Amino acid sequence: MSRVGKIGIVGWGSSSALGGTPGEIWKQYLSNKTCIKRSSADGTWTAPLMASEEVQLQQIRATEKGYQRLDRSVLLGMLAAKRAVDASFWEKGKSMGLYIGSSRGATGVWETHFKNFQSQNGILPPHASPLSTAGNLATHTAQYIGATGFSSDNSITCSSAMHAFANAMVWLESGRYQRFLAGGAEAPLTPFTIAQMKALKIYAASQPSRLYPNRSLDLDKTQNTMVLGEGSALFALERSPSSAFAWVSGLGYAREDIASMTGVSGNGLGLQAAMRQALDEAGIVSVDAIVCHCPGTRLGDQSENVAVRAVFGKKMPSLTSNKWKIGHTLGASGALSLELALLMILQQEFIPIPYLAYPAAKGPIRYVMVNALGFGGNAISVVLEAP
Repeated sequence: MSRVGKIGIVGWGSSSALGGTPGEIWKQYLSNKTCIKRSSADGTWTAPLMASEEVQLQQIRATEKGYQRLDRSVLLGMLAAKRAVDASFWEKGKSMGLYIGSSRGATGVWETHFKNFQSQNGILPPHASPLSTAGNLATHTAQYIGATGFSSDNSITCSSAMHAFANAMVWLESGRYQRFLAGGAEAPLTPFTIAQMKALKIYAASQPSRLYPNRSLDLDKTQNTMVLGEGSALFALERSPSSAFAWVSGLGYAREDIASMTGVSGNGLGLQAAMRQALDEAGIVSVDAIVCHCPGTRLGDQSENVAVRAVFGKKMPSLTSNKWKIGHTLGASGALSLELALLMILQQEFIPIPYLAYPAAKGPIRYVMVNALGFGGNAISVVLEAP
């Protein structure tokens, strides 16, 4: 199979518990301290935006009267998109495509309207339907950054951002666009969403002394430790640019063929297929590092570990994840994992998990794989290559 093509990342923007500039985000990654915090109200662990990022978000909300009603996930998409366009030096109004992935979409707005629906005898304001739909992510973000081309969003559970990234790749390969913005945005720190994860019994227990509430990639843990976080990341992709921060050299996608609530199998056959396809397209047999999906659940982490070892065997790359640091941002998680992969390539430094003894990548970091999985068994892998 041939390579994906000469498509490069020429800029990106993000917002999360790590901050909003590459410098402060990298500084956070160099620290062994988690960004996950325990709620003083009920002890629930979450990873909310950094305080300075919250200020930026509210400044966007205040710029237009209509923005007051927008869901938090939409504002996160707008913030990351503006930063990505600025970082890539793309001219405002010049034709570009936009694809944003989000698992939950406008969940905060929806939960508020439904609560009011119950308390007000079924009466809702007219803006309830437009503002609770997922389409707000793409339309408002496109308007905010002045994008004139095709814009859309998708929801395919926790792999949503990576599927948006894959869709952007196909649009670029088709030749219809030379520039595409792609990634994900998610604001899942809402009562209903957290209650859903707790109902599945995969959420981290409220233990006040926990140094690392989310134990992503810890294969010896005896309980599930998933924690939700919020954030966004979008990447400016160009077809055959003169230079790039990294090249997208491989893309793979598959699904688990298993009828379970989460779609996770013990051997991760779907993820194995996705990783092999990505390696095949990149024309390589191994990578220097993998940013794993590993959400902190016992079955999910074990399944990915089995899949990785089945694919790479004795050529095992160094494994890492950012869930211990910023929690699981659901549909945006793949994009924030791509950001970590990109930063490791740019800084030529591997970011380990502080409570594990996985060997760090030796020598130059040329190839980094990013995995994403979602409920229903969706699996997708991307290989980034150093310029």
